[in-house]
Amino acid sequence: MSTSLPLTDRLNRPIGVLRLSLTARCNLACPYCCPDVEEPPGLLTLEQQMRVIRVATRLGAQTLRLTGGEPLLSRRLLPLLEAVAQARRDRSDPMAGLQAVALTSNGVLLSEPMARALRAAGLDRITISLDAAEGGAAARMAGLQGGAVAGERLVRQVQDGIAAACAAGFDPSRGGLKLNAVIQRGINDDQLLPLAALARQQGMELRLIEYMDVGNRNQWTLDQVLPAAQMVERIHARWPLEPLGRPRGGTARRWRYGDGAGSIGVIASISEPFCGDCNRLRVTADGQAFTCLFSAEGTDLKPALASELQLEQAMRQLWQRRQDRYSEERDPAAAASTHAEMAYLGG
Repeated sequence: MSTSLPLTDRLNRPIGVLRLSLTARCNLACPYCCPDVEEPPGLLTLEQQMRVIRVATRLGAQTLRLTGGEPLLSRRLLPLLEAVAQARRDRSDPMAGLQAVALTSNGVLLSEPMARALRAAGLDRITISLDAAEGGAAARMAGLQGGAVAGERLVRQVQDGIAAACAAGFDPSRGGLKLNAVIQRGINDDQLLPLAALARQQGMELRLIEYMDVGNRNQWTLDQVLPAAQMVERIHARWPLEPLGRPRGGTARRWRYGDGAGSIGVIASISEPFCGDCNRLRVTADGQAFTCLFSAEGTDLKPALASELQLEQAMRQLWQRRQDRYSEERDPAAAASTHAEMAYLGG
């Protein structure tokens, strides 16, 4: 089995993060994401998932992020985490090189028993998505019927999930628990300060994400994007911020509060693209590999899953051909291009 490293693409970018989707389904219906109602056919088995993770780590991936849809809907989540944890304990296994196993969730299903089970199964970090702190905006962003009442219920559920995660040992002060929020101009940009206040209260880093043109169902237009710089300006006017920069391969440019009450990050895929050091490989629940979040189609890994050798050859060739830099080349004035949907890609 080949172990030559580092593996880089045509722009000299290594694999750093494997984002593995477990499901395209979700228990919310966020309009910017537009999740699927049913699973795609041919979901990867546990053995196949492990093979993908093992080969990705052999090729250089140091972080595994489990995504959806909503991954807590998947009954395969805990068995996969347990198998990965066992492999990480084996020094001869490439997965021993994983520095972090993370999960992205909307937090609704993150009960106390679930949070404890995730921690016991070896999960290191959780990122919870919440796009508003107030009921009406929360309902709009989550696609909920019932208006402010339904939105307030959602916010309470997510706050309960945050409390459960903290109690289970996911420590926000050590990066074990973060809060994500997609900000859409005219829809929920009035939630910047309420979300920042919530995150400060919980001791969590808030990550603000520009509304992106992923997929074809969300009717994205450039005027719906609130640039990250404006987000920072609004928060800075209320709580002064100090810049921390963006680490190579990271998605977020980070800032810390001058009063010591934590930090924020801004993910500016539209206004400040970071394609130059993007190190993410996405694999969908049915085994399609995508080398860019904005790709139109993926590469089917299933024919290569018969052996790790075949899979390594396929993934190595895929990465060596990679030259994606969509966000740097984006032309909002051009005709809309076709992209795979966010829920299918795993975000």
